[in-house]
Amino acid sequence: MRAKAKRKALMGHIQEMNETDLDRYAAQIEQMLHRLSEDNELGRDGQAVVSLDQQSVGRLSRMDALQNQAMAKAQQQLRDQQKQRLLAALRRIDEGEFGYCVDCGSEIAAKRLVLDPAVFKCISCANG
Repeated sequence: MRAKAKRKALMGHIQEMNETDLDRYAAQIEQMLHRLSEDNELGRDGQAVVSLDQQSVGRLSRMDALQNQAMAKAQQQLRDQQKQRLLAALRRIDEGEFGYCVDCGSEIAAKRLVLDPAVFKCISCANG
């Protein structure tokens, strides 16, 4: 799964985070990725092409269907963005950069990582 040598290098940098913590974050991220994959399967039907046959569907029903399709596509876009953030977090774990702000290099608060392990900025840089 994850290379222990890379993790040992990371452990030397983040004083409070150990290999068990990194394993827990990696497992949490992988669970989130799995849920996103399941949500993608459920959302496929909503993104299907809307039939414009005036005999089978009334005008308002078509408008509703088009609106639902647009919302399903927007949801898919959000899931795709979240997937990219989660994959980037796994890469940061592998590269020994997990838990550090990508802007200033300071440690990201553990409570922040627990809430969202894909976070990549400390609170100061995220607000600035």
